[in-house]
Amino acid sequence: MQTTYLLSLLFLLTQFSVFGQKPEDTEVWEPEPEVVSPGYSYASAPSDAIMLFSENSLDQWVGKNGNAVPWEINGDYFTVKPGTGMIQTKKSFNDFQLHIEWKSPSIIQGEGQGRGNSGVFLQGRYELQVLDSYDNRTYSNGQAASIYKQYSPLVNAMQRTGEWNSYDVIYTAPRFSSDGQLESPAYVTVLHNGVLVQNHVALKGPTVFVGQPKYEAHDAGPIMLQDHGNPVSFRNIWIREL
Repeated sequence: MQTTYLLSLLFLLTQFSVFGQKPEDTEVWEPEPEVVSPGYSYASAPSDAIMLFSENSLDQWVGKNGNAVPWEINGDYFTVKPGTGMIQTKKSFNDFQLHIEWKSPSIIQGEGQGRGNSGVFLQGRYELQVLDSYDNRTYSNGQAASIYKQYSPLVNAMQRTGEWNSYDVIYTAPRFSSDGQLESPAYVTVLHNGVLVQNHVALKGPTVFVGQPKYEAHDAGPIMLQDHGNPVSFRNIWIREL
């Protein structure tokens, strides 16, 4: 699909230096979010939710170039197959409530950004970071539950490595005028394992790895899950359009 190709190309271009800037220029290390113990990691879908994954089927998703999803399904969860690329929902969304559960591999490999890395892209553009941030230091605006390179989480509410985590997201899409000018930014609220970690923050633009984000007018977009080379697992994904 042309849209998938363009989004993938945009993501790849942001991985390289922009006008002499370096990735480290936008890494925030201090302050480090306080560690708190989460209370739960499961939520049942309400009756008006669209089930994006419950078990045994990824028919709501497509893989790279619109192909079938190559990730492995194991009953009530599925796992990233490293090297196969991002997947995205067939349906596109504007404002929504999203619930998604994920876990990093039980066997610890790597450190920092190399441990249990994935991401949930809202409208295919704005990344809510997935990372094993249990006793694993990295830059604060790149750890689990950060809005990547934009907002550090208020606290670190991670479960232990290999245990299930949940994100509950309230998302309001940006609004643009007829000539493409930004009228209102995207807003997002995130609860990580039931703990408020992003409180109605105004997004600065689509996620970039290098440099500063900048809005460009767009319509509804899919939920995308990132293949960052780590076998992260997902389950119990549902969404409510608002």
